Amino acid sequence: MLKKVPHTYVIIFFLIVFCALLTWLIPGGEFEREQVVVNGVERSVIKTGSFHETDSQLQTWQIFSSFFDGFLRTSDIIALILLIGGSFWILNDSKSIDIGIYTFLKRIKRLEQSKMLAFVGVHNIVLVAVMTIFSLFGAIFGMSEETIAFTIIFVPLAISMGYDSIVGVSLCFIAAALGFAGAFLNPFTIGVAQGLSHIPLFSGLEYRIVMWLIINFFGFAFILRYAAKIKKDPTKSPVYEDDAYWRSRNETTNVKIEKIKPAAAWFAFAIISVALIIFSVFIPKSSIAIGNSLITAPIIPAVTLFFIVMGALTLRRSVQYFILTLLTFTIVFLVIGVMGHGWYIKEIATIFLAMGIFSGIAANKSPNAITKLFLDGAKDILPAAMIVGLARGIVVILEDGKIIDTILFYVSDSMQNFGEVGTVGIMYLIQTMLNVFIPSGSGQAALTIPIMSQISDLIGISRQTTVVIFQLGDGFTNLITPTSGVLIGVLGVARIPYEKWFKWAASFTLMLIVIGFLLILPTVFMQLNGF
Repeated sequence: MLKKVPHTYVIIFFLIVFCALLTWLIPGGEFEREQVVVNGVERSVIKTGSFHETDSQLQTWQIFSSFFDGFLRTSDIIALILLIGGSFWILNDSKSIDIGIYTFLKRIKRLEQSKMLAFVGVHNIVLVAVMTIFSLFGAIFGMSEETIAFTIIFVPLAISMGYDSIVGVSLCFIAAALGFAGAFLNPFTIGVAQGLSHIPLFSGLEYRIVMWLIINFFGFAFILRYAAKIKKDPTKSPVYEDDAYWRSRNETTNVKIEKIKPAAAWFAFAIISVALIIFSVFIPKSSIAIGNSLITAPIIPAVTLFFIVMGALTLRRSVQYFILTLLTFTIVFLVIGVMGHGWYIKEIATIFLAMGIFSGIAANKSPNAITKLFLDGAKDILPAAMIVGLARGIVVILEDGKIIDTILFYVSDSMQNFGEVGTVGIMYLIQTMLNVFIPSGSGQAALTIPIMSQISDLIGISRQTTVVIFQLGDGFTNLITPTSGVLIGVLGVARIPYEKWFKWAASFTLMLIVIGFLLILPTVFMQLNGF
């Protein structure tokens, strides 16, 4: 009989114990930090040559206190997950998403009547189109935490299309991660790394676009091949039993469109419209940065006008279609806020909470009923929120044990005599492994780029190559690292056990890592623009 696979919480606990053991084996050390302004943002970076040994900070009882600290340090993501879970539970109670999925699938069946589209595969077109959009989001503005919210939408959609929750997660999270790794305009990775390397911001754009295309080609091909296998036989999915939860909630064959338009729905529509008009007056123009280009336009007023028109039209048809319109424009304003107004986790959580409350009002729910639905949703998604805090305990142990800087120093100090290819390979391996312990892209750049750029000067390779090494090394292991709050949050929302995800994603990640190394080599041996 096969042994039962340990629970995700158990795996995380043993990882914390292992990291605590490392603090007894690896001497303490740290670099001195200084505050520098990078692309208009003050960041803490290490001083070159400042490493010094410190007293060891042995971790013992901290194994348990790391859970508390982990919750504190990821409180923003935990709050985001709970607020999104509660809000979507309110929205789901109206059956609006079920209606949307049902309508979408009916339209796909109509498209399949076209011989040309049927030959290519309508489902394949849909999957590629959605993944391309999210990959662009990752490449342009570094979409990451936002994918937690989209997981609730795409997992039931994928299962309704005959796939599984892994395909649903691939549509948003993996696609955004592929774009993040092959980014060409991401200010949080490329912008910070190039600023710290003192090279022109977003230079080398042409080759990065080529990298993005290649990474997406192989990434999408892998996902489509897997999706086709699951479509043929859903029982071959490693999460088939886990997806029973979604299948039980995804009974879209008997959904009914609610023709009644309660007065409360018109009231919600009026309140939202007035609020958006006020925002349009106070924020008449938005400036969206795309690379070095700045686009300024009356985006919020234009979208507000579009919402008022679409809201009135859909509300005349059905309150459920109005709620879907509310969801759609929530996502639109999310993109505008992130790209044009610097929104982050607090603003994202706020806009989804507002969406949930107004969805409940539109569905003619009482305040008590809305509250109960919200609490039920938060309760349902609580395990996903908890695991984010627990996983962060791994990083807490390593940081408090003061061994991350020690590992980085000794590894970087020992790799300078391997020639160009050897050193580049080791630098790439270091960045890839370090991403497991420092999943923050900008944080990893602040720690490693000052060292790596100096090493690149010593061996005679371009600093632009060093940025590419950081970019790719920082990207791919985001798909499997248990210290990533975003990954753990997405898996928790999708109800995919980490051990099953790791087994599925490990070969995929390894393939991408190899492709990444091959993409680095041309930057060493070829004359590329910006390198």
